[in-house]
Amino acid sequence: MWFFADENLTGDTFTFFGENAVHISKSLRMKEGEKLTLCTKDGRRHECEIKSFTKDSVTVDVLSSTICEQEPTVKISLFVSLLKGDKIDDVIQKATELGVYEITLLLTDRCISRPDNKQLEKKLSRWQKIALSSAMQSRRGIIPNVNPCVDIDTLSSMLKNFDNSLVFYECGGEKIGDIIKQDDKTVAIITGSEGGFEESEIEKLQSSGANVATLGKRILRAQTAPIAAISAIMYLTGNFD
Repeated sequence: MWFFADENLTGDTFTFFGENAVHISKSLRMKEGEKLTLCTKDGRRHECEIKSFTKDSVTVDVLSSTICEQEPTVKISLFVSLLKGDKIDDVIQKATELGVYEITLLLTDRCISRPDNKQLEKKLSRWQKIALSSAMQSRRGIIPNVNPCVDIDTLSSMLKNFDNSLVFYECGGEKIGDIIKQDDKTVAIITGSEGGFEESEIEKLQSSGANVATLGKRILRAQTAPIAAISAIMYLTGNFD
């Protein structure tokens, strides 16, 4: 089984509390002597053996530690426009499996879904749990952060922090292969809502350094586009080898 810690290890043992402890002891019904894998924030993977249980904790012995090789060489930050219903749930799940580094919700002019702050706070909590579950299932080295919503102006000011950035526009653009470089380390992907982007939004992002990109001649659904984009970039940077 695969677990995550919010801190780095400082000794030869580690103790789980809270949800992880409950999951190990109650849900999985693991026993002393059984083995599990623990990933820490420093990018290390630790093979552990369950040592003991208390009412609200599980202590493990650390048997060995190595660098976690599950993480891709490129850190992809996905900026995905708010979508209707539970479509974002699927995007977060699949993006996490594919290796995305972080996910930020984006509010654009054509977004139909416009939750208020209280609703968005609840959704963020649920989305982060989806990222956690998907990271455990796909044996990631990290849990991608699901970040609060930003607007186009805020996003535009953030693009300078990336080696490369692509906004996928339904009206066309450059091929991904002509934009992505093999040695890109940080890449921002920007995808629209069900109604796509306003031309003024594309112009603003482009003036801030974003490359306008296409995913081909077919029009993809708003929840399909980010998954296709992540997959293509992972392939182009050698992360499907």
